[in-house]
Amino acid sequence: MKKKIGVLVASLALAFGLVACGGQKAETKVESEKQTEAASEKASEKAGETEKATEKAEAGETVKIKIGATPSPHAEILEAAKDALKKKGVEIEIVTYNDYVQPNLATDQGEIDANYFQHLPYLEEFNKEKNTKVVSVGKVHYEPFGIYAGQSKDLKELKDGAKIAVPNDTTNEARALLLLQDNGIIKLKDGAGLTATKQDVVENPHNIELYEVEAAQIPRSLDSVDFACMNGNFALQANLKPSDALVVEKADSEAAQTYANIVAVAEKNKDAEWAKTLVEVLQSKEIQDFINKKYDCGVVPIQ
Repeated sequence: MKKKIGVLVASLALAFGLVACGGQKAETKVESEKQTEAASEKASEKAGETEKATEKAEAGETVKIKIGATPSPHAEILEAAKDALKKKGVEIEIVTYNDYVQPNLATDQGEIDANYFQHLPYLEEFNKEKNTKVVSVGKVHYEPFGIYAGQSKDLKELKDGAKIAVPNDTTNEARALLLLQDNGIIKLKDGAGLTATKQDVVENPHNIELYEVEAAQIPRSLDSVDFACMNGNFALQANLKPSDALVVEKADSEAAQTYANIVAVAEKNKDAEWAKTLVEVLQSKEIQDFINKKYDCGVVPIQ
C-alpha cells in the first residue's frame, strides 16, 4: 500500500513539474509577444507623428522634427541653421551620434525624421547591406581631401621611395589615389575611378610607398611619413589647418561632387515639405557663409 502511495505521489509531483514548466514557457511566449506588439505600436505611433508633421508643414504650421548628426561639422551646422529653419516653420531637435550605423537605422525605423552625416555612396551601400529605405533629399557640403606635409615639405621635390599615407577604406582610399593622380604622382588604370585601390596603380615613377592607415588615425602618422592624404574633417579634429594642405580636391572634381554630404530621410518622406525646407535652408547663402568662415576650407559648401 505504501508503495502505491509513493508511486502516486511521485506521479503527481512529475505532472505538477511538467505543468509548471509548460506554464513558464507559455509566460515567456506571452511576454515576447507583448514586447513585439509594444515595439510595433511604438513604430506605428512614430509613423503617425511623421505624417502629422508633414500635414502641418503643408498647412503652413510649425513642424517639429528630429534630425540625427555627427558632432562636427554636421551638428554645428544644424545649430547655425536653427533660427532660419524656425522662421520657415521647421523646428529641429538635433540628436548626435558618434557612429555611422545608428543614424540610418533610426531614420529608417522612424525614431528620427532625418539625418545629416554621410555621402551618397555610403548610404547606397548601407541600404544594400541593411535592407533599409533611406534616401537623399539634397547635398549640403563636402569635406575636401588634401595632401599634407609630413617629414617632407614640398611635393615638387618628391623623392624616390617616398612614403605617403592613404586611408585604408575603399571609399576614401580611392579619393586619395585620384588626388595623387591629379597631381602627377601616380597613374591609375583606365576606369579605376571611385573604386580604385593601390592595386590599380599602373605607373609609379618615384616608386612611392602607399602606407594604408585607418582614416581617423592618419593625422598621427604625419611624423612617420613624407606626406599624408586626409579628409578635411580629420584635419580639423587634429587641429590642422586645411588651408595649409599642399593640394586639395577641386570643388568641381568628380570626388567632391560624388562625396558631398547629404540630408537623408526615410523614403516615404522624400517629398515632405519640411524636408524641402530643411535642404533649402542648409543650402542658403547664410549657411554657406557660416561654413566658409568657421571651417577654413576644411568643409566646403556645395554651390
